[in-house]
Amino acid sequence: MKARIFVTLKGGVLDPQGRAIHHALDGLGFGGVNDVRAGKLIELDLADDTSDEDIDAMCRKLLANTVIENYRIEKVA
Repeated sequence: MKARIFVTLKGGVLDPQGRAIHHALDGLGFGGVNDVRAGKLIELDLADDTSDEDIDAMCRKLLANTVIENYRIEKVA
């Protein structure tokens, strides 16, 4: 089983990487971009019997800093 974990910064957290991307896009002439928030995608190849609770625990304990980040789990067929 494969799972994708999408990790993004919470709303009130400053995003210097997103700001740098926004600045670079503006410098390249893409002026229609209002805001950029950068995140990360983690792909896991898991044993078929891995429970949803275990995947959630992986996220909470290691893959995301839940103080400043949100995460979303997507199972891939």
